[in-house]
Amino acid sequence: MYVHSKKMEFKRMLLRSSQKIHPRSSSTTELFERYAPAVFTFLKKRINSREDAEDMLLDIFTAVLENEQVHDWSDVEQRRWIWRVTRNKMVDAYRKSARTVQIPLEEAFDDLFANEAHAPEQTTLRGEEYTQLRAAIGTLPPLQQQILTLRFVHEMRSADIARQVGKSDGAVRVLLSRALNALRRVCSEKI
Repeated sequence: MYVHSKKMEFKRMLLRSSQKIHPRSSSTTELFERYAPAVFTFLKKRINSREDAEDMLLDIFTAVLENEQVHDWSDVEQRRWIWRVTRNKMVDAYRKSARTVQIPLEEAFDDLFANEAHAPEQTTLRGEEYTQLRAAIGTLPPLQQQILTLRFVHEMRSADIARQVGKSDGAVRVLLSRALNALRRVCSEKI
């Protein structure tokens, strides 16, 4: 009871059309016709998805098509080899599935935003706040902007900032305080 699908029909068409290119491909088509139903039934019983079973069947017979020696073997050797390839493909699939953790999409979506800070709304709001803060910083005098950048972006201490801008440590602290107060005023006015 082998049911044909579009992929299976495509594979058969490919095998038939390859007869013109490869002289032994008619033998490959015969192998496909002879062993595909049993191999497919075997795969369907061991693989959850029909589509995955079809894909694996196509992989198995692609290996047959690529192996030019298979046509020189006896029927028993061909059968054994096809079943060995089938077993190896199954083992590969089991190994791959053991390494791949699959979780339902609903769970992944719920876990994605479990932390409210990563929710899309919060990310958008933070982006808007950063834009407003940049605009407010842009209204400050250049020296205050530079001091804020050195303090909060480069995480420098006020003594190091003072050496870099050529001011005293006390003057840098006063400029930093005035800059922060100005930002607080601008941000509180917008709220």
